[in-house]
Amino acid sequence: MRVLIRPKEGILDAQGKAVETALPALGFEGIREVRVGRIVELEADSTERLEELCEKLLANPLIEDYEIVTPA
Repeated sequence: MRVLIRPKEGILDAQGKAVETALPALGFEGIREVRVGRIVELEADSTERLEELCEKLLANPLIEDYEIVTPA
């Protein structure tokens, strides 16, 4: 399974802003907003405490949103 972690809306995303600023200089036009997050991949027997794991370790719930993606 994967946990997708992104900065919350309204939180400064310095890395995303740096990528966004560099795009036109590299010839990439028409991209209006870039947000950079991270993916944490886990192999686990159960998802029972995954929310707790995200809240306590993987994400900072004050400034980040996360989404748990389980394989279909």
